[in-house]
Amino acid sequence: MNNKDLLKLKQLQAFDKAVVDNSDIVVAGVDEAGRGPLAGPVVAAAVVIKNYDDKLSGVNDSKKLSPLKRRKLFEYITQEEDILVGVGIVSSEVIDKINILQATHVAMRQAIGALNEQFNLLLIDGLFLPDINFSQQKVIKGDALSLSIATASIVAKVTRDALMDEYDRQYPGYGFSQHKGYGTRAHMESIKKLGPSKIHRRSFSPVKEMVEELKLNI
Repeated sequence: MNNKDLLKLKQLQAFDKAVVDNSDIVVAGVDEAGRGPLAGPVVAAAVVIKNYDDKLSGVNDSKKLSPLKRRKLFEYITQEEDILVGVGIVSSEVIDKINILQATHVAMRQAIGALNEQFNLLLIDGLFLPDINFSQQKVIKGDALSLSIATASIVAKVTRDALMDEYDRQYPGYGFSQHKGYGTRAHMESIKKLGPSKIHRRSFSPVKEMVEELKLNI
């Protein structure tokens, strides 16, 4: 481990430990991946870290890590006995039916439920989760502040990226493995050429407008 990674780990640990404050509080960090893309599911993860040691050196906001580093950390996080992980996945079809915010809430509830209540405080990145019977704190930019949230962000991101890689094989031509469903120029051109796929979010602009245009041209 390098000094920069270790320093960041200590900062992330300090945030969670300040919340716990040597009491009986057990925190679960919650984060999501995929609210903004034009295609694919939204994925949430919830993580409880039982033992705060230096083996998590390198953990950071998943957006600040390389794909290789994210995958290596994901493997450790999901295999370590002292780390509990829950994941929730909500499809593009459901997103279109209930909207992305509500779908994110559903995914988070799924992830939290998978932990079997082995916690008593939720730290949630940027969101307050309604209709849930647990104490919670909304942490703005929590994936850069809290170790448990940052760890959850890695799990959610790597899980979603793997799903988009699989969709790339199922729906060739869209480039899902490259842009992961985000609205890049290449992605937009592929939608214009091929039309929306089954996993495109038809309630999202500009996919919505493209679908309407296709209907008019039929």
